[in-house]
Amino acid sequence: MSGENLAGNAEQETSDDAVISMVDYLKEEENLVEDANAVLGDSDENHCTYGKGYVGRQALYACSTCETKDKGPAGVCLACSYACHEGHDLYELYTKRNFRCDCGNSKFSDIKCKLQSDKEEHNIKNQYNQNFKGLYCVCERPYPDPEDEIEDEMIQCIVCEDWYHGRHLGDCKPPSNFQEMICRGCMSKHEFLWAYNVHSKEIQALKSDSSTSEVTVDTSNSDVSVDTAVKSENSDSSVNGSSEVKDKECVDTKPDNCDSKCDTGASDTEQCLLEDLNAREVTVKESATFWPEGFRSKLCVCTACKAMYKDQDIEFIVDESDSVLAYEKRGKDKRSPSSEADQEKRVLEGMDRVQQIEMVQGFNDMKSALSDYLKKFAENGKVVRAEDIREFFSQMEQRKRQKTDHTPAHFCR
Repeated sequence: MSGENLAGNAEQETSDDAVISMVDYLKEEENLVEDANAVLGDSDENHCTYGKGYVGRQALYACSTCETKDKGPAGVCLACSYACHEGHDLYELYTKRNFRCDCGNSKFSDIKCKLQSDKEEHNIKNQYNQNFKGLYCVCERPYPDPEDEIEDEMIQCIVCEDWYHGRHLGDCKPPSNFQEMICRGCMSKHEFLWAYNVHSKEIQALKSDSSTSEVTVDTSNSDVSVDTAVKSENSDSSVNGSSEVKDKECVDTKPDNCDSKCDTGASDTEQCLLEDLNAREVTVKESATFWPEGFRSKLCVCTACKAMYKDQDIEFIVDESDSVLAYEKRGKDKRSPSSEADQEKRVLEGMDRVQQIEMVQGFNDMKSALSDYLKKFAENGKVVRAEDIREFFSQMEQRKRQKTDHTPAHFCR
């Protein structure tokens, strides 16, 4: 809400209305800040992540200035984008999974990593897509695209991790409550997912009754290990749970007589949810699919399905910590529990109406100035650093002092 609108309606609104309007404004500003912090919040801006190996998820950049076509694409971590590629033209890749920083390795002819020099020549497990060349979607265009006059949202596929225009996802529209998307190319490659998508409501009901599947995902290494206790409606184990307890104790203690069935967490009554769904009618379409929060925990983790995930190289599909939502939450959790919006709300409640209006106008002025300031970085392809933000606010403070110094004094008679 603009300062003009708030001031123009001053006589029609109560003081409480003004506080609510301002709180909404602050909440919007806080959401923008949180979104930015979430992307970088769980990444280290001071230390190269190479020593951590293939990091589960991190913010990455590709450097077009250092690009060498004969050596293929490369990606660098957040810290290296600051320390080793400052002033270069960078493609912001948002986040990628299971990636190890390439900065300074054999893919770069002249750049040596300033943060960690002892690196192997190749990161053989890294996977690269067209994003590392600054291209996105099935249309293989840059983003932002100077030749595209259509306003459209870009959405990332959780499987191939490419970004797609909403209009290029096929005959489908994103629902308002979706958290993750799988593009039509990946749905075609992993057709078993259609069974879950078509019968999603039945799965939700199945998981919400007494016959639930308890899933624990261990992501301490690159091989995802899943322990599951599937309770069957028609088995004795679903009543007394004795077989699940016995199997769990065997897995935990690993005695000498522990057989392979026990090692996998399977039981005599293990049932495959996917097999049951495939027995029903499943319609395969040529479109992307949209999935609600927590859908990964709804996927079957029986022995056969886990083997299928491994064969198709998508073991991460049952790992909720792999999601961008989980990554963003880890970033937000690093922040102070007392948010800036809460503090500003308390300050606002102690102001009179005129002070509230002046604060809104001040926020609008700052937002406009910050937008103009950041445009320069976007146009030059530079990464915005903490020092740049501090410089911006320092300039704002100088302008404020100059304005105050040149404002004539007013006296009441």
